[in-house]
Amino acid sequence: MDMYAVDDEVAHWEAALQPLRGPARLPVLVPLAWHLRQRDTARAVALAAEGRQLLPATALPPDDMSLISARLQLVQAEAVWLAGELDDASALAAVCHEQLSRLDDHEGRADAHWLRAWIAIDRGDHRGGEHELELMAAAARACGDEQRADIAEAAIARWAVLQDLRSAEQRWGQRFSTGEAPEHPGVAAWVYDFFGLSASQHSDHGTAARHYIHCYETALETGQVRMAIIAAINIGLNFTILNDHHSSLEWMQSALDLARPTGWPRSIGACLMHTAETMRRLGRLDATEELLHEALQIMTPLPGARSYAHALSYLGDLALDKGDYSAALDAFHRMAARADALGQADFQSIARRGQAHALCFLGRPQEALEMAERAVELAAEQANRDNHVAALRVLSTIHERHALPPPPGMTEQNATLHYLHQALDVASAIDGYTLPGDLHDALGREYARVGDYAAAYRSAQAAAAARHKTHSQEATSRAIAMQVHHQTEHARAEGQHHRELAASEARRAEVLQQISDTLERLSAIGQEITTHLDAAAVFQALNRHVQGLLPAHSFAIYLCDAGGATVSRAFGIENGRALPTNTIAIDNPRANSARCVRERREIYVEQAGPDDIFLAPGTQLMVSALYVPLVVGERALGVMTVQAMHARAYGERERLIFRTLCAYGAIALDNAEAYRQLKDAQTQLVSQEKLAALGSLMAGVAHELNTPIGNSLLIASTLIQKTEELEIQVNGPGLRRSELAGYLADARKAHELVMRGLTSAADLVNSFKQVAVDRTTEQRRVFNLQQVSHEVIATMMNRIRAANHRIEIDVPELISMDSYPGPLGQVIANFINNALLHAFARERSGGMWLQASTPAEGRVLITFRDNGGGIAPEHMSRIFDPFFTTKLGQGGSGLGLSISYNIVTSLLGGQISVHSSRDGTAFTLDLPLTAPEHQTPATTQIYT
Repeated sequence: MDMYAVDDEVAHWEAALQPLRGPARLPVLVPLAWHLRQRDTARAVALAAEGRQLLPATALPPDDMSLISARLQLVQAEAVWLAGELDDASALAAVCHEQLSRLDDHEGRADAHWLRAWIAIDRGDHRGGEHELELMAAAARACGDEQRADIAEAAIARWAVLQDLRSAEQRWGQRFSTGEAPEHPGVAAWVYDFFGLSASQHSDHGTAARHYIHCYETALETGQVRMAIIAAINIGLNFTILNDHHSSLEWMQSALDLARPTGWPRSIGACLMHTAETMRRLGRLDATEELLHEALQIMTPLPGARSYAHALSYLGDLALDKGDYSAALDAFHRMAARADALGQADFQSIARRGQAHALCFLGRPQEALEMAERAVELAAEQANRDNHVAALRVLSTIHERHALPPPPGMTEQNATLHYLHQALDVASAIDGYTLPGDLHDALGREYARVGDYAAAYRSAQAAAAARHKTHSQEATSRAIAMQVHHQTEHARAEGQHHRELAASEARRAEVLQQISDTLERLSAIGQEITTHLDAAAVFQALNRHVQGLLPAHSFAIYLCDAGGATVSRAFGIENGRALPTNTIAIDNPRANSARCVRERREIYVEQAGPDDIFLAPGTQLMVSALYVPLVVGERALGVMTVQAMHARAYGERERLIFRTLCAYGAIALDNAEAYRQLKDAQTQLVSQEKLAALGSLMAGVAHELNTPIGNSLLIASTLIQKTEELEIQVNGPGLRRSELAGYLADARKAHELVMRGLTSAADLVNSFKQVAVDRTTEQRRVFNLQQVSHEVIATMMNRIRAANHRIEIDVPELISMDSYPGPLGQVIANFINNALLHAFARERSGGMWLQASTPAEGRVLITFRDNGGGIAPEHMSRIFDPFFTTKLGQGGSGLGLSISYNIVTSLLGGQISVHSSRDGTAFTLDLPLTAPEHQTPATTQIYT
């Protein structure tokens, strides 16, 4: 996660977060909260709290949850710091740092060090702050984050400038070159701040203002509001020195306008005190005092901050201007304590110079002298010309007002002249510095006091020349200020132009991306819709996507009847309520749905009047509506309509989406209708196959019954004839014993033959009755597998023997099953039929074997094999496909093995496998002895 993000990225997260709910918000919520921490601190804190509440509901690993929690807590810690509650902020930052260190998150550690650095700086612990910044740079480098490393080093460089300008420029001048600023605006803000501060210390205030303006703009763009406030203040200060007080106050007001809504004490206080200093230079002392006291009151919680020391400096200068030397001494004394704690030489010099000035007028010359000498030393060490000259002026004033021993090495007539000339020498040795007229006036007065009127006259002339030059310099400063204004406005206009171009390109890219995303999403939707082969599923899929992609208070699909005379609502939903079926004549002049089909064109009603939309019974009147025909090739299937209760609901993008959905819907509905017709045909063929199988069974049974019944009839008729002959003999000449014995022997033999034939016929009929009942009712019952196998094969023996083949059964008699004997018998019959039709050549006889075993508890393995020619390898993958046969038109329907597969895998709860070679084919059924339970009684549809 970047340390700072530009406004466009934040706006993108804002938009992305709105439709999200629950834990799905986290991936967007976390970066948004992080980058709002100064843009909108209160909202950032609220989002962070929400994110931490959502974490337990996610399925994230514990370490990831801890990482997110620490990042969100860091947002809260920064908010506490900005509010000036440094102790609480420090405690929170320490907890975050510890957690992020444990998780080895270098990026998070860098951000924790950054926050701890500013907490330390606001406390006045600049050494501690620099140490934290160095740790931040190290952590950033550890994870290859150059942006964070650059920000840390730019901040170190800017504080080094305040401590020792020459050393800072030697160390950081090559690291950050003024000729090029970093591309990322978040880094550029800190580098421009370093450039501006360096230029200010060199008294190049025009350049400093330009750098600070860049700092201000890049800081605002990346949400660094506190940095933008500081930059605006520094711009105002540089304009003050350039004598453009109007521009200075404008920038101070800009800073205050940014700071006040935040409620951040340090920022508001800094704005007030620097505005007060500009007021003091303009002579508005009452306004200055009011602003300074308000600033100090606001910054009371931050007595260690550099801004607080600044405010004390301005308060002391105000007291000196008003002649309140006791108040001035108190202000500069307090400032000295802060300057020593901060270790910043510029503040130390100013504080001691101010104390010396106040002590001089309070009648404490010796103390004033010591303070002024120390101020001179500090300014000289820093090569700060303003502070050096100001401190020498105070020394001259002290000697002018008090009789003190002359300084060592004095070359002038008195100490006052000595220090005034030193001030002139220091000022003159600096390129571009204009000697102030009041310095020459002081020299002239002192020369006149000692009686050197010629020198006094020369000083007066020099003062006049200095004033003339000062006026010219003031004009130059104003010109520089105007130039800065012009350059700034030009740069701002150019930047605005580039931003508008970039925004335009970004909008174009966003539109293209949206179109790409939409097309990609529609493609995925199309794949989903067209996979359905059921019209109801197509309707539901279309409705779901229409509701998700478009404003749709009403959505309906009308389909044409077979003759094309009407369109009927096949699906409709309005405000979440299902609509009833409705039929409209195709020639209805007012119905847009009928007209859309008639004319085969899209109809869009932007804002309906009373006569624009034909109101179907049971529906509400909508304001805008879109109708698109469902067309496949040259055929119009119907129309799809979406309607909304507000005007102009469907722009070009929405119409494109709806057209695409209609195209997919038309294909899906056409496929669903074709599949329905195919299923109907398949069901009809299956029924025909079953009837043919039952007819074949009956024919076989009839043939089997002919022999025993025919034989019985023949024997019975013969016995009748013998009986009639016996009756004639009994009634005639008489019956011999041998004839009676012969009759009885024939009768006994006839009885045996008749009984055997009729018993065989009865057994065959019973088998047929059981098989027929099982096949037609698919009744579940407990049965003996051996018995069912014999019954099934008995019904087919006629065909087997007629084809000159044989079949053998090896099924143990103790295998009992709780299953469906009819469908199982149909599977065995299908195997036999398949072998009879495909396995054997006409000129040779073949063999078939049906075997069963129980290899594992609760399961039975049934194998049917033949010694025929086998199945061709290229057909093996398709033998269970519906309607696949190599004997089409020769007695094969292509349904037998498909039906068998469905019965075994669905109804019987088993598995079927096949192995084939040139030596024959074997089908193996692996079945449970107890079939699985089914919620409803099985029907013939399981065969399809």
